[in-house]
Amino acid sequence: MNKILVIDDDEMMCATLSALIQRKGHAATCATTLQQGRELAETQDFDIVFLDVMMPDGNGLDFLAQIDAAPSAPEVIIITGFGDPDGAELAIKSGAWDYIEKGFSIKEITLSLERALQYRKEKQEALRVTKAVPLQRADIIGNSPALNACLELVAQSAGSDAHVFISGETGTGKELFARAVHANSARRNQNFVVVDCTALPETLVESLLFGHEKGAFTGAERARDGLVKQAHKGTLFLDEVGELPMNLQKAFLRVLQEHRFRPLGATHEVESDFRLIAATNRDLDAMAAEGSFRSDLLFRLRSFVIELPSLRKRKDDIKALTRHYVDRFCEQHGCGPKGLDAEFLEMLMLYPWPGNVRELVNTLERTLTAAHYDPTLFPQHLPSHIRVHVRRASLEKGNNEPELPTLNGAPGSLPPLQDYREEALIRAERQYLNTLMAFTRTEISSACNISGLSQSRLYALLKKHDINRKT
Repeated sequence: MNKILVIDDDEMMCATLSALIQRKGHAATCATTLQQGRELAETQDFDIVFLDVMMPDGNGLDFLAQIDAAPSAPEVIIITGFGDPDGAELAIKSGAWDYIEKGFSIKEITLSLERALQYRKEKQEALRVTKAVPLQRADIIGNSPALNACLELVAQSAGSDAHVFISGETGTGKELFARAVHANSARRNQNFVVVDCTALPETLVESLLFGHEKGAFTGAERARDGLVKQAHKGTLFLDEVGELPMNLQKAFLRVLQEHRFRPLGATHEVESDFRLIAATNRDLDAMAAEGSFRSDLLFRLRSFVIELPSLRKRKDDIKALTRHYVDRFCEQHGCGPKGLDAEFLEMLMLYPWPGNVRELVNTLERTLTAAHYDPTLFPQHLPSHIRVHVRRASLEKGNNEPELPTLNGAPGSLPPLQDYREEALIRAERQYLNTLMAFTRTEISSACNISGLSQSRLYALLKKHDINRKT
């Protein structure tokens, strides 16, 4: 018997879906708030979750990641009374099985439920088979829901020879994932050939890709295999495929279709049995719409898609990444193991990392150089631009806090007196500490003398309000 959870604040909708679910021979459980749904998903196993969008304690779409992280990782069917194309796109990209507007027919909701259950059954069978072989994931660090979803796609790709298309911002690890796809495939013992499309010289690009015969052009003193031929029986990785010159896109489309090509100066075609993995940080749909990328090539590339999340969307992995790379750099530089101060890790979590994992790794190596002889890493070891950004963001957040309600407001809009007192005290305390640290230029001894606080008490208050200090 399958177990289905319905999260909807409309009790009539809960009753309707429960009756339908039970008629199909499944068990139904209802929750009328996201909090209640979260507690049920974390403590019980469910196969399917029907999730409303507009809930009294939040937006259901923001709750998708938490459901995916639940122990049973159920499939999610969004049901909403406010159909929205952007919401549907967000839901599907976030892993929802379906997006259905309320007012649905019994046939529509039944079909969606049955297909989701069939998909879940087949996925679990596949996972039971693939779990027998551990996934090779060298240097892919972390266990956040967003990262695990991508690793699951890597595992799925291992059983097929379909082309893989990896998208993501610069620095998200596209080549690492491409290598993981290759390492887990049947071609793992063959070549993994990288083509950096941003570094292809215009005059030699055809020769580099397809090879040439002796005498094909000035300087061709001997025949040479191109990168496509070198990938025979292995994997060809086109990094930043959006930079592939327009005049080569048509030629490469034919290579993908036929797996045959003619080297420069050759009188016959040669064969290359390769698997293609392409990666980009560009919007190829927009490029295709404006005519700078061939749409037919884009369709060919997208046989199997893996969209890598930015580091901002997988912050749970920052601590694991930091520990891994700090240990690696300590070993490389021979400087002994380093401890990680709590405020150091907190600052890494607060920084947005526009360069993603690559920026984090480069920052950690630079930090290790600055702290070569120190046994513990503190915020002061980080580059100044990171500390400044986090500090400014903290101050701007404080300045943008909503004003306390005025006492001449309508009685129903005023908070209880005790709440008003506590909020006013917190605001006044934060403002005082910010002024104190600015006046003393963050010198703790001066701040203690002026405020009359002990050093330990001052430290505790600064940490409470996320205000930087000198040690």
